[in-house]
Amino acid sequence: MRKTARHASLAAAGLLALSSLTACANDAAGSAADSGGGGGKGESVKIMVGGLDKVIYLPAMLTQRLGYFQDEGLNVQLMSEPAGVQAETALVSGQVQGAVGFYDHTLDLQVKGKSVESVVQFSRAPGEVEVVSGKAAGDITSPGDFKGRKLGVTGLGSSTDFLTKYLAVKNGVDVSEFTPVAVGAGPTFIAALQKGSIDGGMTTDPTVATILDKKAGKILLDMRTPEGSQQALGGPYPSSSLYMQTDWVKGHKATVQKLVNAFVKTLKWMSTHSADEIAARMPADYSQGDKALYTQSVKTTLPMFTDDGVMPENGPETVEKVLKAFNPNIKNANVDLGKTYTTEFAKAVK
Repeated sequence: MRKTARHASLAAAGLLALSSLTACANDAAGSAADSGGGGGKGESVKIMVGGLDKVIYLPAMLTQRLGYFQDEGLNVQLMSEPAGVQAETALVSGQVQGAVGFYDHTLDLQVKGKSVESVVQFSRAPGEVEVVSGKAAGDITSPGDFKGRKLGVTGLGSSTDFLTKYLAVKNGVDVSEFTPVAVGAGPTFIAALQKGSIDGGMTTDPTVATILDKKAGKILLDMRTPEGSQQALGGPYPSSSLYMQTDWVKGHKATVQKLVNAFVKTLKWMSTHSADEIAARMPADYSQGDKALYTQSVKTTLPMFTDDGVMPENGPETVEKVLKAFNPNIKNANVDLGKTYTTEFAKAVK
């Protein structure tokens, strides 16, 4: 695994512990993204992804690999940050034009005075899994047992943090009664689980598949399917999406339509192809040397994705309910859900 200037700057900033699924995978993601964008022809757009190699954000790199951005006359540069909250920061600071991350950030940002909207919705379920370590599995049998525990999240203020807090509150545990620990995903998450730095945590595939393969933990709650989302959260929970600043969307409608065209084409392609075919299209390093395990992680996550990019009915209401349960800023605010997403572009795809 080569050292890069990016890793050095991350380490200097004390953020290496929040690395994405692996440093090597991020290298592969970054180089693949840069080769697919930044040097090509067409209108340039920068998109920050909250972990390019996470299966929940798979449509971003897959769209690049299928050539659909190029087909729309776009030169898209995909960039990666370890957690969705960092992708959000890159967007609102103007470093990028779009962010691939959880839709719930649009509500959180609205109450902070930022106007951001989802322009294409990749999913109808979180794609997240709450796991517990083998050592703690006998004592943690539901979120009601979170009290006094250390629970891993990708980053503080991330969607894994939001969902963990909601599950706790829903099951009678106050957010002050457990400790969220930022451990990223992949090896950093698994190491924290194995060493006892965390008793459990929320993560996605392929990390989940690796944990089960290593017998490092067990699944407590599975939200990779609409059914799992309904059971844990009481409804569809639109998560991964492309969201952008509303003013930019209004000023660049033709470009946004091209982006949405490309993403919806990918979602439709995913709905008619197998996990093996999808996994084969992704960068080789994403499998971390185990193609069968990576393919399995794609297969178990596929049910979360939409096939048309349209916001699921009642999805925004479920997200608002979840956030209001523990987030004091949103609990006491009137969120205008209609301004947090648009279906204008997805419904215009031919």
